[in-house]
Amino acid sequence: MRTSAAEVGRLLKAYNSFFYVQTDDAAAAGGANGLLPCKLRGKFKRARRSLAVVPGDRVQISRLPDGSGVIEQVLPRENLLQRPAVANLTQVVLTFAAAQPDLHPLLLNRFLVLAEWSEIPRIAICVNKMDLRPDAVHLLEAYEAIGYPVYRVSAREGQGMAALREALKGQITVFAGPSGVGKSSLLNAVDSGLHLQTSHISAKIKRGRHTTRVAELIPWQGGYIVDTPGFSAMELTAMDPQRLPLYFPEFRPYLGACRFQPCSHSHEPDCAVKRAVEEGKIQQERYDAYQSLYQEIEEKRKKEYR
Repeated sequence: MRTSAAEVGRLLKAYNSFFYVQTDDAAAAGGANGLLPCKLRGKFKRARRSLAVVPGDRVQISRLPDGSGVIEQVLPRENLLQRPAVANLTQVVLTFAAAQPDLHPLLLNRFLVLAEWSEIPRIAICVNKMDLRPDAVHLLEAYEAIGYPVYRVSAREGQGMAALREALKGQITVFAGPSGVGKSSLLNAVDSGLHLQTSHISAKIKRGRHTTRVAELIPWQGGYIVDTPGFSAMELTAMDPQRLPLYFPEFRPYLGACRFQPCSHSHEPDCAVKRAVEEGKIQQERYDAYQSLYQEIEEKRKKEYR
């Protein structure tokens, strides 16, 4: 079957074996209309499990006479968030709830490490449902001190939404977080025209259901926003444990200053990172999260080498 000359576009979503691509011409026109449904070349089908093609990818396509297209090539990525799988992001907003479900520090830190590992240029934290904890106005101030912007909002009450909207303009932003924190409700509050499906928290298990089934880039204000399926666990054991300290920004000034090199910053004496924790320069909650993740990665590596 004959195809047209190749052109470039951005993959906005994948659904039912079709890949919906916004071409550069459509993007320049300022809309998502005219998405081109595409199939994959055979070489990509064989590599699907290795995240060969994901939403956010810049792709080279050829048009078929029937009006559909074929993805011929994936252009080099600037970054890749592996879960949820989205490429070429400029920003991630890690979304949690002030209550229902409660915010768990270790889970928050897992998400932060995942985002740092994925080399996302800008990492922010959004705490939704602040109307349920109006006393928590200083929630996560320690994370702001590290350098992570924190948006304390209520999608239901409209609290804090102006600052969040401003932060999204012109960015390619993924909203990622556990189920039930209100990501879809939050995006509907950002723009009521999005009409994203939402659901209520289960009174029995105190968790939300996954109302978002697939990751999709939604054109918005000169960029894109991405709603993603919620999840509460992620695999970090593929990470090199020696690089884990680099994904804690407040550790970086002390790396290389320990007595022993390399240093795991766990059991060694004269450790600059541990000294910084003792002096209050690194918060204990963050160091405890580091220790937990380091042990998890090391245990997985030891099992693989047995």
